[in-house]
Amino acid sequence: MAAAKQTTDFFKTFSDFKMPTLDYNELFNVGRRNLEAYSAANQVMIEGVQAINKRSAEVLQHNMEKCMSASRDMFTATNGMPEINAQKQTAVAKDVFESCVNSVREISEMASKSTFEAFDVLNKRASEAMEEAGKIAKKAA
Repeated sequence: MAAAKQTTDFFKTFSDFKMPTLDYNELFNVGRRNLEAYSAANQVMIEGVQAINKRSAEVLQHNMEKCMSASRDMFTATNGMPEINAQKQTAVAKDVFESCVNSVREISEMASKSTFEAFDVLNKRASEAMEEAGKIAKKAA
């Protein structure tokens, strides 16, 4: 009899205990918004890579045209005079080098910009998700 009373008291103690109820629809919406943020950040990165590739191709084309033009000029205008050709080659090499350095700087800035934009999207969403998680926890309590 004493064992039955102890069992009844045990269950009575825990019958007043309430499990928090979570809004699973809201949790699903939080996850959906997280995926949307990842998708948006991915799109920013893809657009950045495309812009970098386009700019790299433009730089390459410009430098190749500059070299081809300089080569034509050296063989036609100077009649093969070595000292003038050497000066022109040096000038072209300097121009191409400076152009490459400036292009690398520009392209690295483009890469940094797209990376920071993608990070900003994810950072903003992380903050929002933390706020949403707090609201869901308060409702469940």
